[in-house]
Amino acid sequence: MKKAFITGVTGQDGSYLAELLLAKGYEVHAILRRSSVFTTHRVDSFIDHERFKTYHGDLTDSSNLHTLLSRIEPDEIYNLGAQSHVAVSFEVPEYTAEVDALGTIRLLNAIKDLGIKPRFYQASTSELFGGLPETAPQSESTPFYPKSPYGAAKLYAYWVTVNYRESYGLHGSNGILFNHESPRRGQTFVTKKITQAVARIQQGRQELLTLGNMDAKRDWGYAKDYVEAMWLMMQQEQPDDYVIATGETWTVRQFVDMSFDEIGVQLDWVGTGVDEKGIDRATGKVRVAIDPRYFRPAEVDLLWGNPAKAREKLGWVARTPVRELVRKMVQYDLHNDQYGGPEL
Repeated sequence: MKKAFITGVTGQDGSYLAELLLAKGYEVHAILRRSSVFTTHRVDSFIDHERFKTYHGDLTDSSNLHTLLSRIEPDEIYNLGAQSHVAVSFEVPEYTAEVDALGTIRLLNAIKDLGIKPRFYQASTSELFGGLPETAPQSESTPFYPKSPYGAAKLYAYWVTVNYRESYGLHGSNGILFNHESPRRGQTFVTKKITQAVARIQQGRQELLTLGNMDAKRDWGYAKDYVEAMWLMMQQEQPDDYVIATGETWTVRQFVDMSFDEIGVQLDWVGTGVDEKGIDRATGKVRVAIDPRYFRPAEVDLLWGNPAKAREKLGWVARTPVRELVRKMVQYDLHNDQYGGPEL
């Protein structure tokens, strides 16, 4: 029986990955940060599984990581734990670096010092690229240009994984995942904010959705598809780095339109810039407005991935079209106030 160790298991990706590994017969070990409120809603459906074991831990605690890894001796380590909100990273840059950058080196040093030989997956991000239009679509050979403290911290984690691979023979791979969403997405992320607002508008519980840069383009995929790519990287004889993406790109405005389509509402867009509004064609009500507070200090205008290498070497393709992803998210939010309900 293979043993896997996951950081960030209570997040969107971690919960889907744990489900996948349990289904494949793994024994799954995971750390949970101590909190005075319950944070396990995404894993509650399998938290009592006989092959799922949790421990209190944190990526800021080296001794804890050493102790757990020496006790577990996992075959695979998936480092998904992070302060993962780009906008928040401008407000807490030092904490973001502490967890996202130094947390990775703490894990890598524990592996080296203990002399264990797990395969290591590092959750990298399309935010490494910075969204320069002239570089799109972005592949593994595209130069990095992060435009946020989050992207900069993840850049350190990316390169230190490569460094330990080359210096110490670590089977370490970076998954450069482009935006991936699901019904389990956190409420502060723009896609979840949109689909949840659409559901509440349909239910008469909300009047207006406020957003920032409507012209930002993203390559959106389904998180449940993307965790399969993580697992596939760990099954390769040789470690490597892979872009994981759909190869398509959509604006925030288009994501909003698709979400409102799910409740039978067509929007007319009027105005430009901060004065732009999305108006319900049938009722004349303003349903979407722009709030400058949601603009980033440095905007990332275009993230568009080229997944050719993953398709060729891993045999991985994104199976879920963006419209199906939107449908899943809106329908979930129409039937559930929080997490834990059945996914549709």
